[in-house]
Amino acid sequence: MDWALPPNYSTFGVVIDQLFWIILVITGIAFLLVEGGILWFCLRYRGREGARAHYTHGSNRLEVIWTIVPAIIIAILGAYSAAVWQDIKGASNRPEDALEFRVVGKQFEWNITYPGADRDIETEDDNFTVRNQFHFPVNEDITILLESEDVIHSFFIPELRVKQDAVPGMTIPVWFDATQTGDFEIACAELCGLGHYYMQASVTVHSAADFDAWLAGQASAQ
Repeated sequence: MDWALPPNYSTFGVVIDQLFWIILVITGIAFLLVEGGILWFCLRYRGREGARAHYTHGSNRLEVIWTIVPAIIIAILGAYSAAVWQDIKGASNRPEDALEFRVVGKQFEWNITYPGADRDIETEDDNFTVRNQFHFPVNEDITILLESEDVIHSFFIPELRVKQDAVPGMTIPVWFDATQTGDFEIACAELCGLGHYYMQASVTVHSAADFDAWLAGQASAQ
């Protein structure tokens, strides 16, 4: 539903959006029931001339029901969310042959280090770094090694359903697979200082051929 969420261009997006809507519907129903009950009680038992107050303890059965039912729902949501989290974030599911980048956030920019012609981020002889520009190919597993140079930042690409804090002193792997070419934006979703509002970078998802051509041109220009 484009009116409620950004368009999804990630392989993980379907299950993430599904979980979002399940939680929204359940909490929405709970909200309507609770608020509707409050309004009904306010009207039904409002103060009226000649009416006498009546003390009642309530119903133990109802208290048990409205305690156990939400507990069961929360447990089911927790188990489902944990399975989704494991699929998306679990170390055992990290793609081994993904194209790898290093992304370093600092006040107030993103620096992306690209692999050279060998497509290996660990060989420093041909790596190069570009400020606030993230280019990668479509339909290919992408892994970023996320770091922060100073404070906590948050790497956020809404259309790819990617959001991960960058924590000083840590290297955090994040992986995804874009399903469509296009131009997007990295936003910092963590208040990181006075310049937080303009800490953003462009994202360009290329076709495989266009990315190889862009990578070769950038590498030769270094």
